[in-house]
Amino acid sequence: MTKLEQYIGRYIRQVAALILASTLTACGVSNVVIDGSFPTPNISKLPLTVAVLYDDALRQFSYMEYSETGQEEINIESGQSHIQLFNAVLPAMFDNVIEVQSQAEAVSSGADAVFIPVIEEFQLALPSKTRLDVYEIWIKYNMRLESAEGDYIADWVLTSYGKTPTETFRSNEAAINEAAIVALRDLASSFSLSFSQVPEVRDWLNSQ
Repeated sequence: MTKLEQYIGRYIRQVAALILASTLTACGVSNVVIDGSFPTPNISKLPLTVAVLYDDALRQFSYMEYSETGQEEINIESGQSHIQLFNAVLPAMFDNVIEVQSQAEAVSSGADAVFIPVIEEFQLALPSKTRLDVYEIWIKYNMRLESAEGDYIADWVLTSYGKTPTETFRSNEAAINEAAIVALRDLASSFSLSFSQVPEVRDWLNSQ
């Protein structure tokens, strides 16, 4: 093989490698880590000590959006943003809030109740699929309230919704992040205002 043939072969391999790299990049999954701030609700505190238990499913929660061809398209990591939200809201609702890692720790904490938030469903609507000029996010939660010993107090569902118009942001990632933050703030408002109105919670509060 001549030097010219070696050079041409090496050049072709380099070009092929660049094309492959660009193809993989184009087809790669876009990762969005939800990040934002959450205001503290201005409400009257309940004279209670509440332990909050964030399980691994919540801490590590992520949602994968698939393309119309079934390819992984957008990975949304929102677990930590939910924890930030509850850490902002719960201290405004109760006199004392303790974060625990297990039910056993809740027993020894002397808490009046243990709050366990669970994400049941997460939905994303993209303008490219809905043909609407907004990014939309729906989140369905299961809110659980138990005694420190693990006995049932209440179990109820809350949903939240957030949207952002396409013209507000230049990238999918920024728009998705903002829609998620709007949904989380919607949750903060509905949760803090409706907590005492949940029938089982109301009955429990009246028995304290």
